[in-house]
Amino acid sequence: MSNEATVKPGADEFAPYYGPYVGAVPDGDITRTLAQQGEAFLARLKHLGEKQAAFAYAPGKWTVKEVVCHITDTERIFAYRALRIARGDATPLASFDENAYAVTSGANDRPLDTLLDEFAAVRAATLALLRWLPEAAWTRRGTASGKEVSVRALAWITAGHAMHHGIVLKDKYGVA
Repeated sequence: MSNEATVKPGADEFAPYYGPYVGAVPDGDITRTLAQQGEAFLARLKHLGEKQAAFAYAPGKWTVKEVVCHITDTERIFAYRALRIARGDATPLASFDENAYAVTSGANDRPLDTLLDEFAAVRAATLALLRWLPEAAWTRRGTASGKEVSVRALAWITAGHAMHHGIVLKDKYGVA
């Protein structure tokens, strides 16, 4: 484990709109946090039936399946950004439209267990990337969505984003 994996990113390492995500993540080893979070997320959702997984709390809101797919898609994108920046690629990385992704994801046509399996695979890949980053890679910075971001910040943002949607699943969808 890198020492940099235990240092919470400073506010200058990410765009201000990511502040609530980073701030919600506890101090400590981010790879341990991500591993524990992934296990807890899967344990929480694996017992849902297909009817509950197809639930949306209001018209026009995502279903549970779409939320799971969104978390997975976003993590995959954040990990790709972290890889590119960690390897010293200075090419600015584009933003993405999460709502357009949700509409075209096909999440509602899939069994929930396949979405959870995909989340588990993506989380395992994220952890494999982060656990073996060279020390210097953690503080490398690049541009994503027109804003400067560090590799370290992307790890914390990933965890905070999943935490945010976990709270939404509890509060709005009744998924405890």
